[in-house]
Amino acid sequence: MHKSLLVTAGVIGLAFLMTTAVWSADQHDSAVDLGRSATDEEIRAWDIDVAPDGQGLPPGHGTVAQGAQIYAMRCAGCHGPTGREGPQNVLVGGHKSLQTVKPLKTIGSYWPYATTVYDYLRRAMPANAPQSLTPNELYALVAWLLYQNGIIAENVELDHDSLPRVEMPNRNGFRLDPRPDVR
Repeated sequence: MHKSLLVTAGVIGLAFLMTTAVWSADQHDSAVDLGRSATDEEIRAWDIDVAPDGQGLPPGHGTVAQGAQIYAMRCAGCHGPTGREGPQNVLVGGHKSLQTVKPLKTIGSYWPYATTVYDYLRRAMPANAPQSLTPNELYALVAWLLYQNGIIAENVELDHDSLPRVEMPNRNGFRLDPRPDVR
């Protein structure tokens, strides 16, 4: 009984201290003067998202052949020579596997928009140097990955106009959440 009273008193005391600290910070927030407003240039550097309709895609272009070279140099070590081997995520294959017991979620079987592939590669790959690929390298890499998945022909050149028009196999495979509180 004695230990439980100590624990209860400790919890109440901790809650009081936390409430007091939050109230104190709120009262003095305007006087703290931490940080500064971001400059327009800093904001532009972080504004790199690409929407499904292609909004946010930068100028540039790339071909399947160029993408094959970039993939071999920057991606094959993690995803295998053809994108099917790993050891990291498999990028190629999995067609018609989503309805099976063992779905293989790849760029070709799962992703609904080609622009999302560009967006993800731009911000996160290669894992050891994210955001290091140029727009031309990214268009080429996406072209190679889409070609490997049988989505585009080998002679296609992708750019900010053509990439949003690529029809991904699972484009209509996602459902909107019907709950009224979810946007």
